[in-house]
Amino acid sequence: MTKVAIEKRLQHLKKNRRNIISGFLWLAPSLIGMVIFYVGPYIEIVRHSLIDNPVRRNFVFLDNFIDLFSNHSFITGARNTLVFSVIAVPLAVVLSLLIALMLEARIPFKSYFRTFFLSPLMVPVASVVLIWQVLFHNSGAVNELTMALGLDRIDWMRSEFSPIVVIVLFLWRNLGFFMILFMAALNNIPRELLETADVEGAGPFTKLFAIKMRYLSPTLLFVTILALINSFRIFREVHLLTGNIPYGRLYMIQHFMNNIFHNLNYQRLAAAAVVMTVIMVIIIAVLFVVENRYGRDVEE
Repeated sequence: MTKVAIEKRLQHLKKNRRNIISGFLWLAPSLIGMVIFYVGPYIEIVRHSLIDNPVRRNFVFLDNFIDLFSNHSFITGARNTLVFSVIAVPLAVVLSLLIALMLEARIPFKSYFRTFFLSPLMVPVASVVLIWQVLFHNSGAVNELTMALGLDRIDWMRSEFSPIVVIVLFLWRNLGFFMILFMAALNNIPRELLETADVEGAGPFTKLFAIKMRYLSPTLLFVTILALINSFRIFREVHLLTGNIPYGRLYMIQHFMNNIFHNLNYQRLAAAAVVMTVIMVIIIAVLFVVENRYGRDVEE
């Protein structure tokens, strides 16, 4: 290499080094905040899950996890949370996608439908719970309707129908937001592809699965993750509806964690938090792998 080429190469390296340093300086506040408020506390949680108590701090390795998985309340809460997520998350994703596709078409009263599905986003959680209590109380509107039809009164929140009530509440709260995300993604699909498909005689189902779903895959992944996180957060609504110890099928894993927090059993609480984190990371990693393989050809 000539002297001039070497000097240009050195200048290029110095410029890259300055850009890297400048980038790290801009990211430093966020990185420091993440370490202080997320990474540090989580490391402390992991440490607490491996000791016997905060006073003696004897290392017990997996004893807290063994104790956790032998606890009937934890197993019940984990099973109920899993069942709820398996049912509610696919329903939320599929229904919000169908609503977005419906609103994309030329239908009458489109703006009214959009307003109807978006209105729950403006209602606070406490108000939503109050509405559900009015509807599903022993003397509520739904029971008045069932009695008018000649049926018996049902204690909805303490019956086998209670998970259905909570799933409807979850869908009512989340469908509008997910619908907006899907509508934004649908608007970003290249119109040339859809017009070409029309010219070649492709039907609506062919366009949906061969074109639209491939471009919707990143949004589908994002909505699924959001729905999964929100399904784990349904504890707020259930707690406001039923209290600390609800009907058995509504006892979620967060009820267990909330109750052991009040009992100051920090080791078991830390172990439960670690288990929940590992499960969420595994599920999200699987979703990313599936989306990667499905959406690779779109990116190319």
